[in-house]
This record gives sequence, structure tokens and C-alpha cells, in this order.
Amino acid sequence: MIPTEDASARKREIEEKLKQEQDTLSFIRDNLEKSNQLTKGMVSILSSFETRLVHLEERIIPVHKQTENLQRLQENVDKTLSCLDHVIKPVGTRVCDPYLACIAKIQKAVEYFQDNNPDSPELNTVKARFEKGKELLEAEFRSLLTRYSKPVPPILILDAIGVDDDLEVQEEVTLEHLPEAVLQDIICIAGWLVEYGRNQDFMNVYYQIRSSQLDRSIKGLKEHFRKSSSSSGVLYSPAVQNKRKDTPTKKPPKRPGTIRKAQNLLKQYSQHGLDGKKGGSNLSPLEGKDDMLDIEIDSYIHCISAFVKLAQSEYSLLTEIIPEHHQKKTFDSLIQEALDNLMLEGESIVSAARRAIMRHDYSAVLTIFPILRHLKQTKPEFDSTLQGTAASTKNKLPALITSMETIGAKALEEFADSIKNDPDKEYNMPKDGTVHELTSNAILFLQQLLDFQETAGAMLASQETSSSASSYSSEFSRRLLSTYICKVLGNLQLNLLSKSKVYEDPALSAIFLHNNYNYTLKSLEKSELIQLVAVTQKKPENVYRELIEREIQTYQRSWLRVTEYLTDRNMPPFQQGAKLKDKERQMIKDKFKGFNDGLEELCKIQKGWAIPDKEQRDAIRQAQKKVVSQAYRDFLSRYANISFTKNPEKYNKYRPEQVEEMIEKLFDTSA
Repeated sequence: MIPTEDASARKREIEEKLKQEQDTLSFIRDNLEKSNQLTKGMVSILSSFETRLVHLEERIIPVHKQTENLQRLQENVDKTLSCLDHVIKPVGTRVCDPYLACIAKIQKAVEYFQDNNPDSPELNTVKARFEKGKELLEAEFRSLLTRYSKPVPPILILDAIGVDDDLEVQEEVTLEHLPEAVLQDIICIAGWLVEYGRNQDFMNVYYQIRSSQLDRSIKGLKEHFRKSSSSSGVLYSPAVQNKRKDTPTKKPPKRPGTIRKAQNLLKQYSQHGLDGKKGGSNLSPLEGKDDMLDIEIDSYIHCISAFVKLAQSEYSLLTEIIPEHHQKKTFDSLIQEALDNLMLEGESIVSAARRAIMRHDYSAVLTIFPILRHLKQTKPEFDSTLQGTAASTKNKLPALITSMETIGAKALEEFADSIKNDPDKEYNMPKDGTVHELTSNAILFLQQLLDFQETAGAMLASQETSSSASSYSSEFSRRLLSTYICKVLGNLQLNLLSKSKVYEDPALSAIFLHNNYNYTLKSLEKSELIQLVAVTQKKPENVYRELIEREIQTYQRSWLRVTEYLTDRNMPPFQQGAKLKDKERQMIKDKFKGFNDGLEELCKIQKGWAIPDKEQRDAIRQAQKKVVSQAYRDFLSRYANISFTKNPEKYNKYRPEQVEEMIEKLFDTSA
């Protein structure tokens, strides 16, 4: 009976196992089927995507080719028109003088009939012919200006404003807006219209046509910069290069002190510490921008210079055509469109900076620094060029400068406040006590001001209301900038002290402050910031060295709990060879065990901490090694030969050399 029951039980067990295996196989089969379905779906999606890409490519390529063909046709049309102009030009020159001679004869006829027979029908006839002749002259004036007025090519503008830093002496570039023969015809017609036409409409025609070309020239330069950003950075257009094969390739214009410097420095430090160790900065307010920003800034700066140069050239041309007492008014009207567009773009830059401040992106405001500096450098020439124009015209650039100074000063002040009020977030604190991102970002922001010391100082001075600010001297601005930098550094120190309290371990807090103070000092010394700080604060480097030394001493106190076991405090005197009591043996054992455990614990914890500066790291290790090693050697000399245990190797675990090796591996996770 029992064997039968065992067999039945075994049979049921086998059946249950078979059922479980069948269920498992069924589960696997279902999953495989689902996986196959998902795979098919993914393949279908990818195939569909590939098909769409192919269709898109099939549509884009013809459009691209068509665009190239249209550009080629455009070039051919331009060349054809240019050739026709050369053919037409001599004909016009030959016709102008005879035509004016005929008009003069008609005018004499009008004068004759008016004096001798004012009621004759012939007077009306010659008057009608004279008016018709004048209308045709006005039409010819408009036609010549329209036909021969062309935007100035970007390359000629760049040559005129002198962006080639490779040339020791910049050549004076003369801009020829109209062919000489055509210009003489226009001057001739304008002179006749002023003297005999008694009509000033042609002056309105003149400023409207030339104003349009001035604006188109500047827009063409801007477009040239935009295209250069997607190519090799060469500032010649392909069409111009073909015409100027003898001209060396021009490098992109240099502009010192752009925010790219800060981006590169920050990226470099976020990847490596002061000596190549990884830093703690993972977030960067300066990242996320690309070369397009530099292109836009360069474009605007060069468009401002181009406007001044082109306006000067336009005024020179205008003086040959427009009567003297109408020149300033006509010039004022002529430059309005281009000037308004540039000022509008400048205000857009100010608005973008204002929005950046609202979202606390203070590095974005740095874009106005090179622009503002250039505007202030250009202002004397700008004022000279616009001399005699309306006050509203002359005040446009100063108003833009004031707006930029105001928003720049606001950004500087709010940045200083943001350093002071940066929140203490535990998740944002480096676990190894390395340099905080707030420190690196603050220093990098201040380093940017070095390239724009005068501009930044003037920004701060523009907001001062004291009598000393009215003088606006460079020395006053420099002192203001020094005071500002000291304020930022002071706010940074206060914030770091607050952040250090997030660490539960006072020793790690000390390492954190040490790293940040040391990084600040080294950064100040490597740049001109230390000289700027010294303008208002005597020997700032000594202040930071004292702070660094104080934190080193705080850190060293963390080892007292280890070296405390190596002292004879509360220990009775022992005689060599004397038999120890159990209590005395235990006291010696506790000394060894306390030291061993404390040493192992500290080395394990502090090995993961970071001191990026190699010189500081080595010095701190060496000092600690010297103190601990000497105390340990003295301790061993007193107790190593005393018989306090049957297992001396259990307590006397380390030789002094081994202790030194363990301390040598502090602050090094790779050891």
C-alpha cells in the first residue's frame, strides 16, 4: 500500500513539474510572439521612415539644383546688365549736353515771346515744350540714379572699414557709388533743375533711391556674415572672390573678449580640475551657446562701422549733386531708414539682455559688452558724420548707449546678489568637497570683465549720482569696478561658508572651503583680477592665504581622534619586563585598536575626497604624514616590546612605513 502511495505522489509531482514547464514554455512562446510583433512594427516604422527620407531627398535635390540654376541665372543677368550699362553709358553722355542745349534754346524762345508777344499762341507751344523737356530731365535723373545705384558689395565694405588685422597699414578704400560719366550727367541735370526747373522734387527722388541702397548695402553685409557662419568663415562671397583672385583670402575679423572665452574655460574646468582631476561643476550657465552668437555680435559691430563709413561716402556724393543749403536736410532723410534699422536691432539686443536678466542668465548679458564698447569707440566719428542733422537723429546712438549701460549695470548688480543668495542645496554640493560650480562660474564671469574693464566701469559709473561720478574719469570707473569685484568675492565667501554647513563632517567642510578659497586665489593671481582687487583692497592674496591656512588647520584636527590613541594620557607607568595586570593589558590593546580602526576609517573616507591643486594636496599629505608617523613611531618604541597579548600581530598591524603609504593615498580615488 505504501509503495503505491509513493508512486502516486511521485506521479503527481512529475505531472505538476510538467505542467509548470508547459506554462513556462507557453509564457516564453507568448513573449516571443509579442517580441516578433514589436520587431515587425519597428521594422515597418523604420521602413516607412526610410521611404519618407528617400521621397524627401528626391524632392529636395531638384529644388537645390533649381536654386543653384536660379542663382547662376541671377549672376548672368547681373553681368548682362553690367555690360549693357557700359554700352548705354556713352550714348547717354553724348545726348545729355545736346539735350540741355536744346532746352536752353526753348527757354530763350519762351523769354523772347514773353517780352515781345506775350499773347501769341507760339508762347504756349514753347512753354509746353519746355515743361515737357523738364519732365523728361527729371525722369532721366530718376532713371540714371535707379539704374546705376547698386548696393556696395560686402567685401568692399569690409575693406573700407579696415577689418584686415594682417595689414600693418590699412589702405584707404574709396567707394564709387556711380560711374564717373553717369555722375557727371546727374550733376549736370541736377544743376539745371536747381537753376531753371524751380523744382525740388528731384532731391526727394535722390534721397529715396540712395537711402534704399544704403540700407540694402548694410543688409547685404549682415547676410554675408550669416552665410559665412555656415561655411568656412571666409568673409568673401563666392561671386566677389571670382572677381578678386589677386586678393589674399581674408580671415574672419578678430574680436577680443567674446563670451566664447568663458565658455571654453568653463568647459575645460568642468572636465578637469586644477591639475587634471575631475571638478565638481556639472552645470554651466555659459553653456548652450554656439558660434552663431559670435557671428551675430560681429555682424552688428561691423554693420555699425559700415553705416558710419557708408554715410560719410553718401554725404561726399551728395555734396556734388544737392545744393549746399539743402545738403544737411537731404542727408538726414537719406540715412534715416538704415539708422533706424540699426537702432531697432540694438534695442532688440537690449530687450534680449533684459529677458536674460529676468531668467537669471547673467552670462547672456555679456554679449552687450563688446557691442557697447564698439558703440562708444565709434561715437566721436558718428557725431562728426551726423553733424548738422536733426537733434533727434544725432541722439539715437547716445540713447542706445545709455540703454545698454543701464541694462549692463543692472545685470552686474543682480549677478552680485545672485552669488550671495544662491541656495544651499545638498544635491548640488560636491560629495568630494571639490570646487563648487558657483565659485568657478563667478570667477569666470569676473574674468570676462577684464576684456571690458573700461566698459564695465563706465556702466557702473553711469548709475552713480555723486559729484565724482559726473567727471566719469577712467580712474573713478576703475575704482568702481574694483569695488564691484570685491563685493562679488565677498558675497561668494559668505555663500560658501553657508554651503559648507551642509556637510555633516567638519573636516570635509574644511576641505570644501579650502578648495574654493584656493581656486579663487589661484584664479585671481593667474589673471589681472588680483591687480583690480588691489585697487581698493590692500594685499588681497594675504587674506586668502590666511583663510586657506585656517581651513587646513581645521582639517588637521580631524586626525586628533586618531593620534589621541598614541599619547600616554591616562596610562600608568610601565616597567620593562614587569608583569602587567589584565586592566593594563586591555588599556594597551585599546590604544592599538583605537589607532588602527581610526586610521583605517579616516583613510577610507578621506581617500574619496578631492583636493584638485596638486601642490596643496601634496603639502597637506606631507604635513599629516609627518605628524602621524612620528607619533606612531614614538608610540611603538614605548609599547611594541611590552608583552600585553599573545597575538601581537592582531594589534600591531602596521609598520610606520605602511601608515605613511596609507596617508599618501588620501584624496585619490584611483589609488
